[in-house]
Amino acid sequence: MRVLGINAIFHDPAAALVVDGRVVAAAEEERFSRRKHGKRPVPFSAWELPELSAAWCLTSAGLDVDDLDAVAYSFDPGLCRPSESLGLADPWDWLRVEYAQRAPQFLAAALPGLDPAKVRFVPHHVAHAASAGLAAPPGGDDTAVLVLDGRGEVASHLAGVYADGRLKSLYAQELPHSLGLLYEDLTRHLGFLHSSDEYKVMALASYGEPKHLGLLRDLVRVTPEGGFHVERIDWAGLAKPRTADGEMTDDHADLAASVQARLEEVILDLARWVYDASGGASTIAMAGGVALNCVANARLAAQGPFRQVWVQPAAGDSGTALGAALHVARDLGDRSVPMRGADLGRGWSDDELEAELRRAALPYFQPDSIAAEAARVLADNGIVAWYQGRSEYGPRALGHRSLLAHPGDPATTARMNDVKGREQFRPIAPMVRAERAVEIFDGVFPSPYMLFVHRVKPEWRDRIPAVTHVDGTARVQTVHTDTEPLVAELLAEFERLTGLPVVVNTSLNTAGRPMVDTPREAMELFGSAPVELLAMGPFAVRRGALGGAR
Repeated sequence: MRVLGINAIFHDPAAALVVDGRVVAAAEEERFSRRKHGKRPVPFSAWELPELSAAWCLTSAGLDVDDLDAVAYSFDPGLCRPSESLGLADPWDWLRVEYAQRAPQFLAAALPGLDPAKVRFVPHHVAHAASAGLAAPPGGDDTAVLVLDGRGEVASHLAGVYADGRLKSLYAQELPHSLGLLYEDLTRHLGFLHSSDEYKVMALASYGEPKHLGLLRDLVRVTPEGGFHVERIDWAGLAKPRTADGEMTDDHADLAASVQARLEEVILDLARWVYDASGGASTIAMAGGVALNCVANARLAAQGPFRQVWVQPAAGDSGTALGAALHVARDLGDRSVPMRGADLGRGWSDDELEAELRRAALPYFQPDSIAAEAARVLADNGIVAWYQGRSEYGPRALGHRSLLAHPGDPATTARMNDVKGREQFRPIAPMVRAERAVEIFDGVFPSPYMLFVHRVKPEWRDRIPAVTHVDGTARVQTVHTDTEPLVAELLAEFERLTGLPVVVNTSLNTAGRPMVDTPREAMELFGSAPVELLAMGPFAVRRGALGGAR
């Protein structure tokens, strides 16, 4: 079966293609349109479809629209109720539902030749659940799922269990109670952009103390049936509202720390409930925007009842394109194939990359080993723009569209944040070969998608200060030679030169812009940022004198 998945209704529009149960292509629309998050999450934008990413998914697989067995849309307007009955202050929510009802016709216009009858609506949280439960590595038994986000049609949460590829829903928390909307409200109060900058709040929380935790335990409570209630919070009474360019105070950090701590506690309680309700499943698979909170994920892994916690790398709304496609493919008879990696986006051949370099008239050369060349620049404390293979699906740079740097220089954090135009309280992350990780970090292994924080062992904190956050943690990516041989080679060579088995890895973009996707975008970033080396496929471009340039 050939199923195209579409996410469009809220934010992070994306498309994914599943063929015979295996995901073969997936990408966010922002990588094509160059609009961060694709669009803003307002009802007036609900009509916008991931036209470019959907067309690319088909082209990449050599398919025409007529070859599709179904198109899966990750929202079911038939489940919706008026926003006022859900306790939501959104007078235009009906417009979102209207657009969703017409999605088959909109899709037929965006993909000429598509029969609207092939479009199937998949409930939003079922799509989230499928993106995790059907894509997770085989665990040998049933897999529990926990979905937490801002909202779907009428709910903000789903707890369930997958048995033989079929989802059994155990509980869904109805709106207006929402942990995702709670965190979004905090994000907005702290002067950041909601449905975009929640990760900044998570980083800020490390600088504060959870002084309001007692109050939040009264206002955010779990319920016996497996859900939770969120009462109205007087944010201004806890910390002064901050504007986007306003001063960040200790009160703001303390409020972030308090909400983060309560979020972690509630997630633990919900996970324990679903563990019992599932009959003691060994694995929990998580999705929804809240599942991108790597601090909470790490606490769940450390203190929760499950032997394995697996988080889908595109856990936010973009991942519902994948989940919707997997769900419909399963309904059509295909058995899902576990996800092998996040490198599901666009890629270019070596010949195509060289043609782009020549077209740009950049002086480039081809070293014997691009990994060794990059390692030498990194060892000399240079920054490397690393552009290799297919781009990542989801918000994390995982060694395909990355900025790399030396972890041993304490000034690297400020330097990288300056290069990217980011706030200075933001941490940068390490990548490490999987076989070396346990020597340096304590936490969840393997961690190939950078979705857990790890404790940096005390003897290493002074050796890799750039990736050690203020609270002594790091958001680690473990690199596995069988799936990422080129990155593993770079890490091994860097360790040979420096004695350090860790390299700084952050996304190849600057603030407010989507991650670099095309060769042209990579060259534009290299030309505009203080980066010493562009490593694009097997080719290298050095800033300054270029020995052996063509």
